[in-house]
Amino acid sequence: MIEKGLAKRLVVEYQEYVGNVNFAERDINIDYKGNNVFVGLRRAGKSFLLFQSIHKMLKLGHSLEEILFFNFEDDRIGELTVNDLDIIKLAYEEIYATKPIFFLDEIQLVDHWEKFARRLVDTGYQVFITGSNAKMLSSEIATTLGGRFYITEVFPFSFQEYLKINNVAIPKNWQYTPATQIARNFQPYFVNGGLPEVIAKDEIFKREWLSSLFNKIYFSDLIMRYSIRNSKALKVMIRKMAESVMQPATYNRIASVVSAAGYNIKPDTVAEYCQYLADTYLMFPIENFAAKLQEKVSVKKYYFIDNGFINLFVTDGDTLLLENLVAVTLRRKYPDELMYFNSNVEVDFYLPDQKVSYQVSYSINDANTREREVRALVRLNNYISQNQMFIITKDEEEIIETDGCRISVVPIWKWLLLV
Repeated sequence: MIEKGLAKRLVVEYQEYVGNVNFAERDINIDYKGNNVFVGLRRAGKSFLLFQSIHKMLKLGHSLEEILFFNFEDDRIGELTVNDLDIIKLAYEEIYATKPIFFLDEIQLVDHWEKFARRLVDTGYQVFITGSNAKMLSSEIATTLGGRFYITEVFPFSFQEYLKINNVAIPKNWQYTPATQIARNFQPYFVNGGLPEVIAKDEIFKREWLSSLFNKIYFSDLIMRYSIRNSKALKVMIRKMAESVMQPATYNRIASVVSAAGYNIKPDTVAEYCQYLADTYLMFPIENFAAKLQEKVSVKKYYFIDNGFINLFVTDGDTLLLENLVAVTLRRKYPDELMYFNSNVEVDFYLPDQKVSYQVSYSINDANTREREVRALVRLNNYISQNQMFIITKDEEEIIETDGCRISVVPIWKWLLLV
């Protein structure tokens, strides 16, 4: 149980901190008049969205005294229960006579937090929450919250946000003029990813910081949270999935690959681990649009939420990084629609509602590669008429017109600014 005196000190200390914190404002839709839950990978910028929301409230005329910010990862508070949440609320009320706006950071560390959050909203308080576990979006919790919160998934910075934070202006009519500065800034983003803190690091420290973050996620959010005993098998599994990020995978195949490396693991355990990886937002799966129901569940492609993690596990992985970045970008914009297509024709990404399809190829200068990528899109179009077709490359750009199809070949850096 948290001691009320400590809770009071932290309430005041946090107010001073959030009132002066520096942050980069993100172009994310936030319902500043409602209640919000921000979920996503650890260190993806959820806390800074709380800061952004706090400063928006101050601009709207609220006072700093109305802000009740609390960080549940603070090592001074230890393990809390839902009863401690009432103590924090009471501690605030003994300091101030104003009605607080709640900003609760990483609240998933407190069991049954959702009942407290619902009670706050039901009694007229405005609440902002962050969490690093996709289980916060489970049907049970969603039922408890009862539609009272607007839920936002927080991703690492997009390329456009990356350029903004590095003070790189996007010129007017940039699509039609040489954009060497934009293209030059793409490479570090491509390799190191878009996590806010890694962007701010000097180049020589980026990999070290990413490695430290991965270990934090691995031990705290995976091994400890889920009481995983076969930890070496999990780490090998993550490495193998990074090495084959473009390939559809079954639980049996993953189990076989990991076991062949000397760490025996069963397909049922692999299925559990894949769910844990998705729940921590380290990875996300996409299904095969053309598959039967059973195969949709058991055969998926897995991608990492940030390119920087892949770069920790593979060398010369530009092809993997390219497809992973396309996957993340589409997942950000079309979270409920993104799939791949594999039924007599293999297409990397497919948006069935939009009828838009994507192939990803580092280069199509090789005649065989070009013919393979184009043929796949043409065959899909013959099967299901497409509104748009793309081949995303590293640097190449052209329009291919063939067999009644118009295929846009677009360099990745340009596509990221257009999508």
